[in-house]
Parts: sequence; C-alpha cells; structure tokens
Amino acid sequence: MKFPIPSRFRRSPCVAVIRLTGVIASSKRGGTLSDSDLAPMIERAFRKGKPSAVALVINSPGGSVAQSSLITSRIRRLASERNIKVYAFVEDVAASGGYWLACAADEIWVDAGSIVGSIGVIYATFGLQDFIGKFGIERRVHTAGESKSMLDPFRPERQEDVTKLKGWQAQIHDTFIEHVRSARGSRLNDSAELFTGDVWVGSSSVDMGLADGIGHVVPKMKEIFGAKVRFLQYGPKRGLFQRLGGRLIEDAVSVAEERIHYGRFGL
Repeated sequence: MKFPIPSRFRRSPCVAVIRLTGVIASSKRGGTLSDSDLAPMIERAFRKGKPSAVALVINSPGGSVAQSSLITSRIRRLASERNIKVYAFVEDVAASGGYWLACAADEIWVDAGSIVGSIGVIYATFGLQDFIGKFGIERRVHTAGESKSMLDPFRPERQEDVTKLKGWQAQIHDTFIEHVRSARGSRLNDSAELFTGDVWVGSSSVDMGLADGIGHVVPKMKEIFGAKVRFLQYGPKRGLFQRLGGRLIEDAVSVAEERIHYGRFGL
C-alpha cells in the first residue's frame, strides 16, 4: 500500500537549461558547437535529476549543416526516450543552423529583438586568379579525378562546378525545409517568403509560425511549472589550459569567425 508524500517533502519541479551559444562547427576551437563536444552535457541534462522539461537557450548564427542535424537528432532522441518536453528560448539570434537547433524543441520562444529564420544554404569564397597573376604567381595543381580541384578560388570559375554546387545546395535546402515543416507543422505561415533565407525579428517570427510567442526562460518556466521550479544549468566546460589563458591565437581566430557569422545579422 502506497501512502501519499506530504507536500512539504515533495521536490519542486526541475528544468534542465542547456545553453547553446556560438557558431556550429566540427572544429575543436573554443566557442563552437559540435555534437561530439555537446554530447556529454546534453546526455546529463536529460538524465540527471529527472527534469520535468529541458530548456534550450540559443544564441547562434548557424554553421555546419551536419553538426546542426546531429545535435538536433540527439536532443530529439533523448526527449523521446525520456518522455521530456523541450522548450527553446532564442536570445540574439537563431538563424540558419541556429534555427535548425531551435526546431529540436516542441515550442520556440523568442525575445522581441530576436533574429530568427534564414532557412537557406550559403557558400561564399573569393576569385583570386587575377590577384595572383598580378604578382607573377602561377598556380600548379595536379589531381587524379577531374573534380578534385573544383571551385578552386585561384582558378577561373567553371560553370559546371557552379551547377554541381547549386545541386548540392538545393538538396541541403530541401532537407532543411523538411526539418522545419516536420517540427513546426500547421503552425507555419504559408508565405512564399518563409524558405527564401530571409529573417524575421521578434513578433514577426511568431506571425510567420517560426516561433510560438514572446517569452524568456525563467518567467515562462515558472508560468508552466510553478514559482518553485528549480533550474539546473548546463554549458560547455573549458579545460584548465583554456581557463589559464592558453590557446590565445586559436581562440582569437574563433572570435574572428564568430564576428563574421554574427555580422551578417548586424550583431
């Protein structure tokens, strides 16, 4: 026979908060988000303390398609296995791969100033063949396989290479669109602009169905789980060498790359 536990001995609901901040990449440089680096943290967040929910706090301009997909798949698998609802809260930006991550959640909440969307695929490089020519530099490339040097920035662009690239981009874009449609379902606006790579701010993203409303993690979780809800914070851990100031050059490069990604959105 089971006896009810007095309310004073019952533990308050717990929400695991996972912070996902930075460019998404497989690089091991500090400040990037990858599935291998995040895996232990995400696994702990879903398993430790029997959380009532998991909240993703996202601030990312995007990055690697594969890493975005791997991280999202891990979150959805654990949410299904543990029967835990996931909420996403966007800070400055959840664009491109950052929005891919947000779609791991059952609900997406944004700030009035959050930049959301950019559902598209981009490839950017330079054409440097004329530049090196001015300095008398000759580019020498020897390959086995006619496509091994495609899109080489030191050689004139070939239309057949561009055609192949656009085919890859279209395939990835279709996968991205399907991911968003699967996650958001009937909440999505039927606007033709939705999947053009455009972005929306705050309430406009709600109107487009990309988000469910304006809300922040602490007040929204208290609204849902009560004023006594507890928060367990999870974020990437830095090694001792990093904490003591090591890898300064590597981190400086990482910061420069982040500035480029965030700069696309005026951040």
